[in-house]
Amino acid sequence: MKRFTHLSLLLLALTILQTACRAQVQLPEGVQKLELTVDGVARSGFVYAPAKAKEAPTPVVFVFHGHGGAALQAGRSFAMHQHWPEAISVYLQGLNTPGKLTDPEGKKPGWQSGAGDQGDRDLKLFDAVMANFKDTYKVDTKRIFSTGHSNGGGFTYLLWQMRPDVLCAVAPSAAASIRLKDTPFKPKPCMHIAGTQDPLVKYEWQQMAMAKVKEINQCEAEGKAWAKDCTLFSSKVGAPFVAFIHQGTHKFPDEAPALIAKFFKEQSAAVK
Repeated sequence: MKRFTHLSLLLLALTILQTACRAQVQLPEGVQKLELTVDGVARSGFVYAPAKAKEAPTPVVFVFHGHGGAALQAGRSFAMHQHWPEAISVYLQGLNTPGKLTDPEGKKPGWQSGAGDQGDRDLKLFDAVMANFKDTYKVDTKRIFSTGHSNGGGFTYLLWQMRPDVLCAVAPSAAASIRLKDTPFKPKPCMHIAGTQDPLVKYEWQQMAMAKVKEINQCEAEGKAWAKDCTLFSSKVGAPFVAFIHQGTHKFPDEAPALIAKFFKEQSAAVK
C-alpha cells in the first residue's frame, strides 16, 4: 500500500511537471520568441508577424505589460495579433524594477518610469527592437504604435514623449504619468483607457492626464460618441483623442483590445 502511494505521488508529480512544461512553451498561434541583447543584458519578448511582413510595408504594434506582469500574459490579454493580424505585434518582457505605487524593492518586472531611469534601458530596448525589425521585416515606419496597461501605459506615455517622431499613435491604459517638464510632448493621436473605480491609479489622476493630452493635442472642448463608453475629441492639428471611460477597477477591460485596434487602424488610414 505504501509503495502504491509513493508510485501514485510520483506519477502525479510527473503529470504536473509535464503540464507546467507544456504551459511554458505553448504560444498563441503564429507567435514566436524574440531574444536580443541590449547593453550586454539579455532581453526577450514575443512577436507575431504576418506572412507578408517581409514583402510589403507592415505596421508595428508594441504592447507593454503592467508592473509584475509578463510578455506572454500581455499577448493573451491584448491579443493585437488577433485584432489586427495585418500588423506586426510585439509583446516585450520587462526587467525587475522598483514600482512607483507598489513593489518599492523592485522584485517584480516592469518598465522605467521616466527619462534617465534605469539607465534608459527600456527606451534602448525599444530602439533595439525597431532596428531588429527594420533588418528582418519591411516595416512601415509611418505606422508604429504603442499600447500598455498600468506601468506599461506609463511607459507608452514616456515613449510618446521621448520618441515622438517614431510613433504614429498611442493607447495607454490605467496610467497617469505625463511629465511635461524637460521634454515637451508633440501632438500625437491618443486613446486613454480609465476605470472610474481604479483603486491603484486613481481616476482623478487619470483625469488630469487626459486633460493634459487634450491640451497637447489642441482638442475641441466637446466630444462625440465614438464607441460604447468612448468619446472622441477632434484635434485642430490632426491628433484626435479618445477617452474610453469604463466603470471598472484597475483591471484591463475585456473590450479594450478590439477598441485599441479600431483606433490604431483609423490612425493608420489617416497617415499620408
